[in-house]
Order: sequence, then C-alpha cells, then structure tokens
Amino acid sequence: MTDQHLTVLVVGATGSVGRHVVATAVAAGHRTRALARTSYKAQGLARGVDVVIGDLTDPASLQDAVGDIDAVVFTHGDNGNAEAVNYGAVKNVLDALRGRRVRIALMTTIGVTALRDSSEWKRRGERLVRASGNEYTIVRPGWFDHNDDDQLRIAPRQGDTHQTGTPADGVIARRQIARVLVESLTSPDAEHRTFELVADRGPEQQDLGPVFAALPADDRDSVDGAGDADNLPLDQEPQRVVDDLDRVRQSGTRRPDRP
Repeated sequence: MTDQHLTVLVVGATGSVGRHVVATAVAAGHRTRALARTSYKAQGLARGVDVVIGDLTDPASLQDAVGDIDAVVFTHGDNGNAEAVNYGAVKNVLDALRGRRVRIALMTTIGVTALRDSSEWKRRGERLVRASGNEYTIVRPGWFDHNDDDQLRIAPRQGDTHQTGTPADGVIARRQIARVLVESLTSPDAEHRTFELVADRGPEQQDLGPVFAALPADDRDSVDGAGDADNLPLDQEPQRVVDDLDRVRQSGTRRPDRP
C-alpha cells in the first residue's frame, strides 16, 4: 500500500460494512465522501467525512456525489429490489461518471456465481465494472463477523466454489472487509483482481500487497472473474443488460476531455 491520498466516494456508507469503510478511509488520510439518502441516516459516521445526499436509484441525484472523485467503494446492499440496487447502483454511478476514469472497489458476496436472482444481479454489476475500463478490485466477502478470535489471517480464494449459503462457505470480519476494500484502492497488486474474501486461522497480515499479488488477475477480454463458472452466458442475458454493457464499454473508451 502507498501513502497516496485520494478523494473517495463510499456508496452504501451508512450500512454495517460501509461505516467501517468510511472510518478506515478517513484514518488512511483519504478525503472521504459518504453517499446517504438522508442526513439522518448519515448520523454517527466517522468525523472528517463529507456527507452528500443522493439516491442510488436516481442517476440525476448522483452528480454531486461523483464530482472530482478519484475512487469509489461500493458496499451497498439489496433492499428487496435486486436489479434496482445490486445492479442499478453500479450502473447509475458509472453513468454519472460519464466515462471519467476512477479506481473502483466493489463489494459483492461469496456465492455470487450461484444462479439465484439476487446474486445474478450482483454478478451483472461486477460485469459492468470489468467492462467499464476502470482499474478495479472486486471483493466477495464471506459471512460477516462469524470468524473466531484466532481466525484473522486474510486468505482470499477464487472461482467461487463454496456455495452452501452458510458460514461453511467462509467467514470474515467487517473490519477486515473494510481494510481490504480501502487498501485495494492504492495497491497496484490489487488491480483487476476478483476474489472471495475469507479468513483462516492465524494472525492478520500487516502487508496485503503479497496477498493481492498472489492472485491471478482477471482476463481483460472477459467480463467474468478469474476462475468463474461459465454459467451466465452473455448471449442469453436480457437485452437491457447487454445494452448496458455496450454503453459502459463505449463510455470507457471515450477520452475524458470529450463531452
């Protein structure tokens, strides 16, 4: 990790992981901007954070949020409408950026490649990020805070092969999820990586660079993560999803100084 300081937007800042991300980003010296639907929901966030009001389902409300940011961390969760939130939040933020390049850290979930409605929309959100042309890290955490006191060694996996839907798939502390998301923003070793984030027995590492570097990068010609099952074919996707991917690709290849 470098000592580079960024202007970071946290999407899902008022959630249980998002609050940890805000605090971690502020502590790292980043200028931290928290997206919230209301100022009431933003109460209790870490000191030093800038709160901006916006609605993830309303792209027009996100312009102030994305202004002049260097990076965005997505920790938003499903509110019962998987397409509008799990997928739509990513699509709308990317649309609001209008092709301007930023560093992205996207949190989805372990088991995201299982063929379930909510996870399929998270996976489609991942695909938008990979297609966007931005540098990114996609983190799929296991079960939050189910780890034992001696279970702190960060041990990412790839291929999303653990899909029981129980803590047997893997566990990780919320605090550690936040650390990985924030540190990935300034680690070249984390670029273009997708991984399931879980903890094994042992102490937590001080330096995550070697942990990131040991992971194969995603294939830049693919919209899926390294090792992912080919079980959501693009030629069988809804046309609106295909259109979104095409639009994001075109936006990502546009020069930033063009309108």
